[in-house]
Order: sequence, then C-alpha cells, then structure tokens
Amino acid sequence: MGGLGDNPLTCGAALRRLLDLLASGAGAEEFARPAAEAREAGANPAELGEISAATEVALRIRRTLSQHRRRETELTALFDTASDLAALRNLDAVLRAIVHRARLLLGTDVAYMSLNDDTVGDTYMRVTDGSVSAAFQQLRLGMGEGLGGLVAHTARPYATGDYQDDPRFKHTFTIDSAVAEEGLHAILGVPLMLGPKVIGVLYASDRSPRTFSPQEVNLLSSLADHAAIAIDSARLLEETRAALDDLNAASATISAHSAAMRRAEEAHDQLTDLVLRGGGADEVAAALADLLDGGIVLHDADGAELAATGGQSGTLSAPDVTASRSSGRAVERDGTWVCAVLAGPELLGSLALTGRADLSDADRLLFERAAVVTALLLLLRRSVAEAEERVRGELLSDLLSSTGDPAALTVRARRLGVTLTRPHAVFVLHAEGAPRHRLLACGARIARGGLAGIHHEQVVLVMPSDQPGSRAESLAEQLAQSLGTPVTVGAAGPAPGPAALAAAHAEAARCLSALRALGHTGQGAALADLGFLGVLLGDQADLKGYVDRTLGPLLDYDDQRGTALVATLDAYFTQGASLTRTKDALHVHVNTVVQRLERIGRLVGEDWNSPARALEFQLALRLHRLSRAA
Repeated sequence: MGGLGDNPLTCGAALRRLLDLLASGAGAEEFARPAAEAREAGANPAELGEISAATEVALRIRRTLSQHRRRETELTALFDTASDLAALRNLDAVLRAIVHRARLLLGTDVAYMSLNDDTVGDTYMRVTDGSVSAAFQQLRLGMGEGLGGLVAHTARPYATGDYQDDPRFKHTFTIDSAVAEEGLHAILGVPLMLGPKVIGVLYASDRSPRTFSPQEVNLLSSLADHAAIAIDSARLLEETRAALDDLNAASATISAHSAAMRRAEEAHDQLTDLVLRGGGADEVAAALADLLDGGIVLHDADGAELAATGGQSGTLSAPDVTASRSSGRAVERDGTWVCAVLAGPELLGSLALTGRADLSDADRLLFERAAVVTALLLLLRRSVAEAEERVRGELLSDLLSSTGDPAALTVRARRLGVTLTRPHAVFVLHAEGAPRHRLLACGARIARGGLAGIHHEQVVLVMPSDQPGSRAESLAEQLAQSLGTPVTVGAAGPAPGPAALAAAHAEAARCLSALRALGHTGQGAALADLGFLGVLLGDQADLKGYVDRTLGPLLDYDDQRGTALVATLDAYFTQGASLTRTKDALHVHVNTVVQRLERIGRLVGEDWNSPARALEFQLALRLHRLSRAA
C-alpha cells in the first residue's frame, strides 16, 4: 500500500472510478478501464498492482450485488405468487401468473405447465406463455414419454441443453414434431408435488441451446410448489363451495319439504272436514281442483266417472291406475296425473289431475294426500249405498213378489223417494260381458227416482215411464256405453200401481228371453215391439193395437184418400204374390197394382215384402178382416 501513497492522485482517481462503476451498475468490461487509464498516466508497477487488486475486489462486489438483486427479484416474484394464492379467486389466472413469472425470472422464450390426467393416465398442457404453436399448446404426453412425461413419472427435475439431440428421453413423433414446430431446444421441467403425489410439471424452455444452473432449477421448483398449492387450494375451495351449496340446497329442501307437509296436512284436514260434514264427490273434486289449480276427475273402482270439475272429463287409463296402485304414488302420463284411491290393498277408485304437467313435489304430495281423503269419501258412500241398496232391494223384492199390502208398499217407496202412484215400467237387464254387480251399479245410477236390485237372479229396474219400449232401447245404449259390452233389456208396463208390478216383471222377463232367443242381443224392447211374437207371449193380447201398429200407415192413407192399399196388399198375399192374379182379382190393370205396391213400400218401408215382415203383414191383414167381420 506504500506505493499507493506515493502517487495519491493517480490511485485515488482509479479507486473512485471503480466505486462509481459499482454505483452505476456498469458492465464487467467497464471495470478494466481505470487500470488502463492509470497505465497511460504513468503509474508505477506497484500502483498498477494495487489498482488491479482493487478491480478484482470491485468485480467480486459487483457479482455479489448482482446475485443479491437477482435473489431479491426471485423473492419478490415468490412473494407476489404467495399474495396471489392468498387472494385466490380464479385458478386459471393464478396459474397463468406463475407461468409468466417463471418465463421472466429464468429469461426463457417459453414457459408452460402440464397437469396429470389420472383417468387417461397421461399429462396434458394446461397453461403456456410465449408459445406460438397450436400443436404444442394441445400436446399430451404419456407417462415416461419425453422430458415432461419422465418428470411426471419419476417426480424428479430434468433439464436438457438441446432436447432433440438428448438420448436420455423417450422420443415420440408427436412430442418431437410439436417441440420442433415450437422451435425449442433447451428445456427445464420440475414436478408439481402434493405430498408424495405428482399432479403436473412446470417448464421453462429456450429456442436456443443453453445450460440451466442449479439456482434456476431451485427457483422453478419453488414456483412449482406455489402452483401445486394453488391447485390444491382451488380444489379445497371448490369442495368447500360444493359442500356449502349442498348444505344450502339441503336446507332449502328441508324447508320446502316442511312447508309442503304443512300445506298437505292443512289440505288433508280441510278435505276430511268437508267429507265428515257430508260433502259429496262433486264438492270434494271442486275443493281439490281449487287447491291444485287444475281439473279433477274422480272414478270408481269400475272406471265409472263419479265427479269432474275444472272443465275436464274423460275416460280412465287402467294401466296408469295399476301403476299408481303398485307404486303407491301418483303417476304422470301425457300431462295427466293419476293416483289410485286405496283402502289397504282394496282399490276403491282413482283420482285424475289434468292441466298440471309441471306438478311440483309439494303439490304431488298434496294430490296423494287427497287420495286418502277420497278413500274415506268412497267408503262412506259405499256404506250408505249398501244400506240403501239393501232397503231398496227388499222393497223391490216385495213389489215383484206381490207380498205385502199395496198401500204399505206405497208408503215404504215414498220414504225412498219413489212415487208408485205414477205409472212405472219394469226392465230386466242382461249382459254377457260384465259381472252382475257392475250391471246393477250402472243400472242403479240410471234408475234415480226408481228402484234397482236383484230379483230371481236377474238385475231389475223399476222406473217411471209410460213408454217402456223406447225407454228400454235407450237403456240398452246407455248401459252398453258405460260397461263397454252389449246389454239386452226386456221391458213391460206401464203398471198402474204396486199390485201390477209383479205381472209386468214376468212379462219383461219373457221379453228378455224372446230378445235373446231371436238373436237381438244388445237391444232393448217391450213385447209390443216384437210383433206377433209379442202378441203370443203377452198375458193380454192387444190385437187391435197390433193391427194398428202394423197396418196403421196404410189404413190412414186409405181413409184420407179413398184408396185401396190395404185391399191391394191383402189380394197380393192371397194370390201368392202374383201380379197377374192380383190384377185379375182386383179387376185393375197390372200397372195399377205395381203403382199401389210402390206406394205401400214408401209408407211402411221398402222391406215390407221380406219374409219376416211379410208374415207380420199377413197376420195383421187376417186379424183386420176378422175384426171387420165381427
């Protein structure tokens, strides 16, 4: 140091110059200039030696400061990453920030991250920064393939100065072509670890060959640890959110279920009170329609409609009732909900709800509760109906058996709402395709204001009517439509009082037997409608009525116009349906006979000459001749 003191101006200037270079952060090549300037200024060897030693110290200080600045930058990046993790809101944003910082800190051209796919068993690109190749950004690596696949498989960092020429890695066409398309040479990959498990790989890569230092490997590993924490935190956060959502959903479901139960219980109490106060099927259906804001149709166990409200009505879907009965729940088909009405295992009927295809769980529960109340209603109805049916059946049997005082029978009937002082007709029913109890139930619904029951193993109706034949015909149609099978109805009457009902029943039974014997199944008629068979089977032969029903149109026409249609028809049958013999017997031209027969066809029907009707006309003509002779 003695030499430095001999020329303080020269050495001091050189030292100050070195300090200025350190302070300004000058490049390493700048630190050689103070020694060169001192040499030019004529410094002696001792001074030059001191300046050279000071230059080496300055360079070491510069390197230390550079390392400290780089470490400070790395720590700042790590702190920023930790701050991102603390405020984690979007996982993708955090991962993109980590990859971008890795690219900046290591000074590479490209940085990217891949994550393992446990389902497929490979690793796929999740985030890239600086990449320009679409094939590279969509690259998937099998475990053990390429540098990244090897890192993911072994959980160890790997680096290469020039990937394409490095034989340590398992090269595949897909990986090599993607790396070549991106133009990469130097690649560093470190594992993303969650405990002992590798979940992915973080990479830094250059488009020119280079060597990665241990410090760079450590820095990238630190960033990889932060990335793994971010992924795990996001997973835990998502699981927490999902658990909270499930908890909130469960709470909402419990609240909704409680509200639905309360609403169903209130509706159940309301409907039960309505039934116990004597409300009928129509009132229950109307109340339920208001509660559910839809149309309600109530059927009995046989599928007969008992009530309909809300502007809806229709046929019953038996398969839907069966499905509801099996499951114990309401079922939906084509916008209509159906619920079986049960009393234990017994099917009492069914409820149908229309206009509510979007029935909520709460309303479905209410609808199913309503079926329980409806079961109570139907059981009460059945009990009342059975008691009334028993009373009405006993009265019917007494009337048709001619037992008891007619006046007493009239009083008993009046108590049931039946006025026997009015003319009543008796109808005997038969259906091959339906059980007798169903036929009786359908008949009883129609015979309101009358009586229905079983007498001598036959379903019998006693109803107010003075035209039993036409009423029997309409009864056959109504019952067939309700039961879905032909129903034959024999009728008799009208009976002028209770005492005449037994005879009317016997005649109605003979009429039913005649209808079935003649093959008129599914029809309804009285004996008077059966022509001469009715005359033969009837207890009192109404010959004049038979003649009037058969020849009436011709007799009226002759009386009004002075023609001889009846005489012409009589001569035609008498002469064996011969036009020639008929015109000779009548002393008229054959065309006149033809014209008269055509007129007859227009008055009584074109089938007047068929065998069955010809027999009717011939019998009526003979009775007419006998009555005139008498």
